[in-house]
Amino acid sequence: MMTPPKQPVTGWQRDLVISIDRGIYWFSKHWLAVFNAVIALYVGLPMLAPALMYAGASGPANVIYTLYKPMCHQMASRSFFLFGEQYAYPRALAGTELRPLESYMDDLPEFEGVEADNWVTFLLAARSFVGNEQLGYKMALCERDIAIYGFVLVGGLMYALLRLRFRVRPLPFLLFLLIGIGPIALDGFSQLFSYYGAPIPGLATDGFGAQLQAWLRSVFPLRESTPMLRTLTGALFGLTLAWLAYPNIDAGMRGTEQDLAQKLRRVEEGRVKEEE
Repeated sequence: MMTPPKQPVTGWQRDLVISIDRGIYWFSKHWLAVFNAVIALYVGLPMLAPALMYAGASGPANVIYTLYKPMCHQMASRSFFLFGEQYAYPRALAGTELRPLESYMDDLPEFEGVEADNWVTFLLAARSFVGNEQLGYKMALCERDIAIYGFVLVGGLMYALLRLRFRVRPLPFLLFLLIGIGPIALDGFSQLFSYYGAPIPGLATDGFGAQLQAWLRSVFPLRESTPMLRTLTGALFGLTLAWLAYPNIDAGMRGTEQDLAQKLRRVEEGRVKEEE
């Protein structure tokens, strides 16, 4: 049985297909500018939130905090602050020269009844605390996330300049694993598992739970990463991710651009012939 020949697309359907092709063609030429603009907006809004709080526009600021909650834990002890005494308020466990957040707890309503050693209740309180006039106001993304997306943007801007004169090759995936993922994974997971191994005051554990906690404590001593270490590991991940991804995306987009340019040129030539 012979397959019937495909009918040519005509009328409004043809116009729609051509419009879609033109849209894809435009995006394939300007994808990097679009990516950079979207990432700039994504990383800029969390920085705008504390500025809005400082200006008294708490309504719009809270909208930003709410929008970003699913994307980040927003812990005050792991976030940058603006317009306050310090740029950050890490936990005392981090061992920095900054005054730790615990020293302010007695004066903060969000931390009422919270024990500093109970990392679960401390985490919840640190998430809900946005800031005040003394401490300033936190960004809507944590230190590590600000660094990740900020340096993806830096990488995108650098790639936009470099590709004008050079052919930038993608970062080898092995180097991405070693330089990009390795440090952030080591810092993040060692901190996370150390907290899982820390006993929670008021919560009795026995049997397998106690054995698991004891094993975690032996392997992952309790630690809290510093703001600078969070920033450094996030920056390495963001920059190497851009270096790995953007040259590969660029190669694909250039192929799409060339194919659609030829297709649209044939469409235009056909339209000219029809008018003749």
